[in-house]
Amino acid sequence: MRTISVVNACYNEEENVREVYRQVKEVFSRLPGYQYEQIFIDNASTDRTVDILKEIARQDKRVKIIVNSRDFGPSRSSYYVLLQASGDAMINMVTDLQDPPTLIPELIKKWEEGCKVVLAVKKPVKENPLMFAARQLFYKLICFLSEVEQTPNFSGFCLLDKRIIEILRKLEAPDPYFRGLISDLGFDYAKVEFEQPPRRRGKSKCNLYLLYHVAMLGITSHSKIPLRLATFIGFLASLVSLLIALGYFVYKLIFWNSFDLGMAPLVVGLFFFSAVQLFFIGIIGEYVGAIHTQVLKRPLVIEKERINF
Repeated sequence: MRTISVVNACYNEEENVREVYRQVKEVFSRLPGYQYEQIFIDNASTDRTVDILKEIARQDKRVKIIVNSRDFGPSRSSYYVLLQASGDAMINMVTDLQDPPTLIPELIKKWEEGCKVVLAVKKPVKENPLMFAARQLFYKLICFLSEVEQTPNFSGFCLLDKRIIEILRKLEAPDPYFRGLISDLGFDYAKVEFEQPPRRRGKSKCNLYLLYHVAMLGITSHSKIPLRLATFIGFLASLVSLLIALGYFVYKLIFWNSFDLGMAPLVVGLFFFSAVQLFFIGIIGEYVGAIHTQVLKRPLVIEKERINF
């Protein structure tokens, strides 16, 4: 029998962990010829998530638990847990049931057909208009800027062959952008489209800062275009400023007595160029921060305990 590892990262998901366990168990009960393990990694939840997981693990030894010593962030935690998978293939999914377990048989089918990487891609679904526009803008931006092909509307729900996991274990990625990292490996992949169901229990833990962090992580990890854009725009702005200065100089020579420069162009120009400089200093700061994280070489997470391994 082939073994499938299902990994779930969670933080304060006491309303969902029991249900996602039940649904995964039900799916595999209808898949003869496969056995599975389900690995939960808890990012130092402050509710009853860990207690509920321990109750489940006492009754079912296929359920394994890793509890982090503190909140290491969803990117690091979810990446770390997939490296702990020991099956012939690994399925990565969130715990809030917006990655439906009912899609698992279709992912396995594509894998059995020979695909080492199977991506579950969300169909665009209207949500809050502002968030929908922001997400679509990000996908277009990351596809334009990235040096490798990116998959729009892929949020991390996927099946990976054990060979891919073995490669990922050899990489040093202290703060990985998982979606881009899969594309960076260069393996051919299959796509399975699905409609993402609404979250029915609890509240999303993804705030605006976390979404910004993931977006900047994706850009700085897979593109040098923003840095080169800073050089290009700096050169272009210098050229335009020189032409404007020459124009003012000639105009002043022609209309010496009647032309008065005034303060408005100076003030507007000063604020404009200051804003451009601050923007690109911030971009450079993001790259410096990414380098700083790489240089420190700290572990992805530190475990507090693990159960059923």
